[in-house]
Amino acid sequence: MKKIIFMFLLNIFTIVNISASNHNVNINHIKNSSPENILFIGNSYLYYNDSIHNHFKRMVEERNPGYDGSSSVKSATIGGSRLKHHDLDHLLESKAISLVDEFDLVILQGGSGESLSTKDREEFFKVAKKHINKIKSIGADAALYMIHAYVKPHKSYSPTLIRVIERMYTKAGKDNNALVIPVGLAFENAYNQKPTIKLHKIDGTHPDILGTYLAACVVYASIYKDNPIGISYDYNGAINSEDKLFLQKIAHQTVQKYFN
Repeated sequence: MKKIIFMFLLNIFTIVNISASNHNVNINHIKNSSPENILFIGNSYLYYNDSIHNHFKRMVEERNPGYDGSSSVKSATIGGSRLKHHDLDHLLESKAISLVDEFDLVILQGGSGESLSTKDREEFFKVAKKHINKIKSIGADAALYMIHAYVKPHKSYSPTLIRVIERMYTKAGKDNNALVIPVGLAFENAYNQKPTIKLHKIDGTHPDILGTYLAACVVYASIYKDNPIGISYDYNGAINSEDKLFLQKIAHQTVQKYFN
């Protein structure tokens, strides 16, 4: 009887381990661990506050002397867009964006409304699969930028929306073996630890500068598997040292918890 119980528990342990391993591999893996040519695709969530790709590339340049972010990190955004609105056939063409011959990593950010209904989520899954397959067909890695949730006074605010967003992006990442960048979870964690911090604009949907800075830290930590704590970049003094350190810590904690 003891042997039977032992074997039963061993099987359960093995299944859990396999499940956890698959989860990590599917959403925490890119072939190129040090991508240089990176393309952000999305909407105003990316381009507000001097654009997240600019903050991201400055962080990378600080940690990797000699890296030329201006030549390598690009952004293609359409206000109010969803995944289906982007012409990947054109964006992925050689030198379609500046002088970049081919991208190592393409980051896809979906629209805020794509999580609000079953129909919208199903369309998101369908388009994400199509886009990710297209990105991989040219030899690049694909990543999904998990958006943040609305806050008050936005009309679609819901305290449980972030759980819907988390499940949606995690599923899309696992189904397509794509990296998931947990920006939305970092926003949630920051608000939980410091409710007075301002990560959103007054509209309750767009990120404020601190939100964009936090997002850039999460993108950096997720891609390069490097702890952002200690980065000196502060947007030319626009972000005070206390907020900077807090956001870096939140980014590190969120990435570590999500992937592990």
